Amino acid sequence: MSAATLPATTQAHTWPYQLLAPAIPSTVRVAREFVTAVLIATDHAALVDDARVCVSDVVTNVVQHAGVAGLSVQVDDHCDHVLIAVRDDNPTRHPYLRIAGDDDESGRGLALLQSLADASGLSLVWDGLEVVGKSLWFVLRYGEGLDLNQS
Repeated sequence: MSAATLPATTQAHTWPYQLLAPAIPSTVRVAREFVTAVLIATDHAALVDDARVCVSDVVTNVVQHAGVAGLSVQVDDHCDHVLIAVRDDNPTRHPYLRIAGDDDESGRGLALLQSLADASGLSLVWDGLEVVGKSLWFVLRYGEGLDLNQS
């Protein structure tokens, strides 16, 4: 994942869309449909295919490896890009990363995320001075160039 930080917004920003769900296998489909609906409703239909793959992989990672009861998926519409974040409440279990062999049936999810997203990262979620969770986020760009280093 890139070392980029979440971009500061200088454009008009709409309300975030959020899904709260149990961390169970069927939530992967629900999250995928949720993100699809939000992107279509916000005129970002061109991003649907990549977003479906990325959110499926991130939610699957949480369901299989985070050891949590629930998760949230948030979509923020920033006109020329969307920021999608999947949060869970276990800051000690980081996303499961491994290099998949040619014959492996799994293990390619986060590598695929990196290839499809314009930026991605892992942020800790704080409540005051205590770390209470983590958020794996990714950005999909709509239109021309997105510079994540702008202030």
